[in-house]
Amino acid sequence: MVQPAVHCFLPPPPGAPHIPFTKHFHLHVPGVQPSSSNPAPSSLVPRTVSTQGQDSRGLIPLGDLMCLLLTLPKTHHFCPPQLSLDPLGPEWDCPLGSKDLEEEEGPWGGGSGLPPPGFFPGSWSHEVGLDCKGSPEGAEARAWTVYYYSLLQSCLQQAGLPETQDRSQVPRTGNMLLCLSPAWLTKVPAPGQPGEAALLVSKAVSFHPGGLTFLDDFVPPRRATYFLAGLGLGPGPGREAAELARDLTCPTGASAELARLLEDRLLTRRLLAQQGDVAVPATLAFTYKPPALLRGGDASPGLRLVELNGKEGQETLVKEEVGAFLHSEALGDALQVAVKLSGWRWRGRQALRLYPRTELDPVVDTVLALLEKLEEEESVLVEAVCPPARLPFPGSPPPGPELALRICAVVCRTQGDRPLLSKVVCGVGRGDRPLRHQNSLPRTLEVALAQCGLGEASQVTDVRRRVKAAAEAALAAVLALEAGLSAEQRGGRQARTDFLGVDFVLTVAGRALTPVALELNGGLCLEACGALEGLWAAPRPGLVAEEAAAAPLVETMLRRSARYLMEGKQLLLLGAGGVSKKFVWEAARDYGLKLHLVESDPNHFASQLVQTFIHFDVTEHQRDEENARLLAELVRARGLQLDGCFSYWDDCLVLTALLCQELGLPCSPPAAMRLAKQKSRTQLHLLCRHGPPWPAPSLYAVPCCPLESEADVDKAVRQVPLPGVMKLEFGAGAVGVRLVEDAPQCHEHFSRIARDLQGEADHPGIGLGWGNAMLLMEFIEGTEHDVDLVLFGGRLLAAFVSDNGPTRLPGFTETAACMPTGLAPEQEAQLVQAAFRCCLGCGLLDGVFNVELKLTGAGPRLIEINPRMGGFYLRDWILELYGVDLLLAAAMVACGLRPALPAHPRARGHLVGVMCLVSQHLQVLSSTTSRETLQALHDQGLLRLNLLEEALVPGEYEEPYCSVACAGPSPAEARLRLLGLCQGLGIDGPHYPIAYFLSHFK
Repeated sequence: MVQPAVHCFLPPPPGAPHIPFTKHFHLHVPGVQPSSSNPAPSSLVPRTVSTQGQDSRGLIPLGDLMCLLLTLPKTHHFCPPQLSLDPLGPEWDCPLGSKDLEEEEGPWGGGSGLPPPGFFPGSWSHEVGLDCKGSPEGAEARAWTVYYYSLLQSCLQQAGLPETQDRSQVPRTGNMLLCLSPAWLTKVPAPGQPGEAALLVSKAVSFHPGGLTFLDDFVPPRRATYFLAGLGLGPGPGREAAELARDLTCPTGASAELARLLEDRLLTRRLLAQQGDVAVPATLAFTYKPPALLRGGDASPGLRLVELNGKEGQETLVKEEVGAFLHSEALGDALQVAVKLSGWRWRGRQALRLYPRTELDPVVDTVLALLEKLEEEESVLVEAVCPPARLPFPGSPPPGPELALRICAVVCRTQGDRPLLSKVVCGVGRGDRPLRHQNSLPRTLEVALAQCGLGEASQVTDVRRRVKAAAEAALAAVLALEAGLSAEQRGGRQARTDFLGVDFVLTVAGRALTPVALELNGGLCLEACGALEGLWAAPRPGLVAEEAAAAPLVETMLRRSARYLMEGKQLLLLGAGGVSKKFVWEAARDYGLKLHLVESDPNHFASQLVQTFIHFDVTEHQRDEENARLLAELVRARGLQLDGCFSYWDDCLVLTALLCQELGLPCSPPAAMRLAKQKSRTQLHLLCRHGPPWPAPSLYAVPCCPLESEADVDKAVRQVPLPGVMKLEFGAGAVGVRLVEDAPQCHEHFSRIARDLQGEADHPGIGLGWGNAMLLMEFIEGTEHDVDLVLFGGRLLAAFVSDNGPTRLPGFTETAACMPTGLAPEQEAQLVQAAFRCCLGCGLLDGVFNVELKLTGAGPRLIEINPRMGGFYLRDWILELYGVDLLLAAAMVACGLRPALPAHPRARGHLVGVMCLVSQHLQVLSSTTSRETLQALHDQGLLRLNLLEEALVPGEYEEPYCSVACAGPSPAEARLRLLGLCQGLGIDGPHYPIAYFLSHFK
């Protein structure tokens, strides 16, 4: 059993280059807003909320994910106005334009190694056990640990949160951990993985719901499933953190090797210059023995790299190159240039010099003097100082000096290695003074631009759009670079960059306000965002807080942790499904799952894609209990050591629950599965559940009557108000469902189903192995919705709501869908609670479930519960929009592992789709809109195709052939794209009016 998960931080010696995280790190679960009555701390404190969504002031229990975070020291930061953001200590402050070079040694170079003297106002207990058993600390290391513990307490106090409680004698499980010392962590060799190590936590500060923190000792130590550290160059905790992060078996979000690349200004400048969507200052670089990554390659516009074969005797070459650069068109309107050093060694330990563009000799002299200080793979840069955008003020400009603006963007790596802008924060200051990361108050882009004279909404929106495109392109360039590196070059097989800070200056290019990327950083921008979020520490009634900048990062942490936990897990899967479930085999390979399949079809294509294939007839459901015992014997006879067992196929759900019971594996009880599987039993059972608690499940149930014989029809007509809906008790895919308006129609439809759908062979895969009994239920007016839930131990971990278009009466075949829902938040919440309470009412406590409901004028009403992962396109859409894989969640629950999911997930766009039916689209699907054509459009990103059936076979009882969807930043745009596509492909027509089917989504 994998131990539960952790997050940790570790403090750094000031002067080390800064990599994630920072002391102003704000941790927040995606989609959850901080409470105004208990706000987020402005520094250091990870803060999330309860997955139940009941307490927005606490921390999310992360189940069995152990995410470990370390933060180490950082420097002070110096930045000339509208220029680059080299971090410099206060000793480096010098008049702009000064021609005297500073010493290369940083402000902490000759220090004692002790933490800076400081005072954290407030009172808290100092009688806490900060020593870690078995790992004693020296006086200097101990001083740093005490310093960061005091900093943590100060942050908690300012945020209105309780003081950390010392429970090291009786630790409890916590999953988001903060390590204040490298001594609290240990690397141990990983069995079977030569050269790699597992990371163990012996002591940490843990975070819990309600903003509670505890100081815990762990005996035995706990294993980390994600590690994120701030890394330093010099001796002390920074270097120790770098060593801890190297070559781990668990995912890591930073490494010294990746940090060196990120902190190399020339490398990142060239990387960004090659990106079409990122503007960078014109740069001339003199490099001595450049690293391999800078050798060769295509020339980049505005960036010239001069390779030197020595550091002396370069006067003539330097003068020629600098002269040509100062007179080049690449500098545009720049009036000044900056001269600086580039390389890991100089990060935070050197000053830059500004010179007028017309002064050739001082620039040359400075370059030559800096060349003497270079070592291999370092550079001297001469770059244009981008002139600030002079924004128009309505009326007269305000008196006083011109204002300077710095834009910081945090962008995170999300599902599928796609960059996502998380937050933008700005600093505003006097244009004649240095503007540093930490010497200006953070503010939103809108406020900053308004203070600088730009208040028009359309222009602000355009600036934000440009910043978003450039920041995401910057991270995309970094990820592409990393993808080509070896594990050794990255600092380990699992090392990745999960978030990035990008600093911009706003200038004018081609009469357009253009953000110019100055540098990339590991945590300064995230720190600035955390400081902005910390402004709301005081309670403010009615304040709607924004999502934290770290939210997408946390989501990535959890996703990578989950993958790590599940890699190599042995899972028994009952029922392979059809072509619509092909994604299962690709996902299993991607996640490293070891699948063992039980399937009735001996020739199923999936038999070649699994570790073990067991041919077994699972369609005779009257023998499910006996078959569960037989399968358990087969599993034991084959020596399968299973971690879990699950199914997403309707026919196999009860059998799966019975088999789990036989094997002692986690699952919802068989009785609950039987109850949910039979539609009339579901409704009748819930109608009797009047509570407490309230609202009771009975409020959502719908009157119905089971129909096993023709005689039952007359009784049902007397009990159930008409019009009603007749359907198969165990049916799937809306096959055989029909609106009936009177008794003759009821008799007619019952007779038709009894004649046409007698057994599995008549229509495989829709549940006829359970028989063809039917039910009559009241027809409910309202809009139809799907709610896909993840439950663990009876707790709601996540819910995803989608809207369905009008069905094609008198049948109920699905026509269209939209995600996320367009409902008001209260209505969405009502649907989620209805689905959750109906599942609990049936005894479904663990698993991924799909609940179909209608939203009526009186509230939600239950159509049916599908006690398995949602079918058709739902898994694909949820993964695309929210980055949550229901298949992985189902597999984790089956292994007894709690998935750590956002309680209030945030969609990254909108999807609107329609179904294609063989009865309506046979001609176009056989010609102009063939499967190959649709697949090609899908591959080009013009639509999303979910193939649901293998062959174009018409029939009276049909299921959709495929789903075709379009994405957009808004529902309206996605809807218009889809309508145009359907018209062009011939899917739209008089008998299949797409505009009408999409009308519910306006």
